[in-house]
Amino acid sequence: MASSKSVVIAALVANGAIAVLKFVGYLLTMSPAMLSETYHSISDTGNQIFLLIGIRYSGREATRGHPFGFGKAQFFYSFLVSVLLFGIAGWESAKHGYQALMNPHAEEIAEVTLLSFTFDPVFVNYGVLVGAILFESYAFSKAYKAMKIEINRRNWSGFREAFRKTSDVTTLTALTEDTIALGGAGIALFGVFLTRYTGNPMYDAASALLIGLMLMGFAVALALENKRLLLGESLPKEEEDVLRMMLGEAEGVVEIIDFRTVYFGPGKAIVAGDVAFDPGLDTGEIDDRITALENDLFEANEHVKKVYIEPEVQVEKESQSAV
Repeated sequence: MASSKSVVIAALVANGAIAVLKFVGYLLTMSPAMLSETYHSISDTGNQIFLLIGIRYSGREATRGHPFGFGKAQFFYSFLVSVLLFGIAGWESAKHGYQALMNPHAEEIAEVTLLSFTFDPVFVNYGVLVGAILFESYAFSKAYKAMKIEINRRNWSGFREAFRKTSDVTTLTALTEDTIALGGAGIALFGVFLTRYTGNPMYDAASALLIGLMLMGFAVALALENKRLLLGESLPKEEEDVLRMMLGEAEGVVEIIDFRTVYFGPGKAIVAGDVAFDPGLDTGEIDDRITALENDLFEANEHVKKVYIEPEVQVEKESQSAV
């Protein structure tokens, strides 16, 4: 939780400052790519606020109405980030870029005088975008390290597998944002430079359109990843199989009637199993075996926070099948 929060705060500070600078650059040059990047950074800043709300809300204590706590709040707010902010920013960026492509016009950019210094305002764009790349690189490195720690701890093959399996959607969203931010700033810088160098406004407009399409594409991907957790996803199959095997091989267990796992928050999973015990065990012995099993499952997987084992009587099942 602390790691996720520090990642989000780092991105919030970077994106807030960058959004202001990009808007100044747009006002000076009226560059479509700079306007797209302004939308992008404003959305990223809003994203971080939503993610911080999700982190704070998910930390609330469990209540009677919410007996498993509010951990899924992070899934919900991350879903809002992907749909509302990425989607809206992506649409506005793509729309502005498309309009600029359909109605291209080269504008004469007047020189700006500030404190007796006269300069070409396009260099403001260059400076802002290079600065954005540096700031976003810092935020990206924080999110990258946090995600890499989980990948190593869970023995995943890489970021592709992590994207599909992680329950830490806050870090995942921050990492995705920072990746898009770096890509968007690079595309905008290239488009602004080519337009200035060639005098053809199509490069700038095409950059704006490309940034918008990229934002919308990642919005869909993030929405789908959050949807799986909101709907109640189980632990990854290989982790669930380990827990199932432990349960099936435990002393006194005859058969696993049913076995389920589900995430109820980032890094928090419930394990529930209906287990047939040796009919020769008395009630006290079964209680002791269940307690031992619960402790073993807690130790086997750090994400397991709740375990419910329901004992079944094998003799009754056999007699019912005989009838």
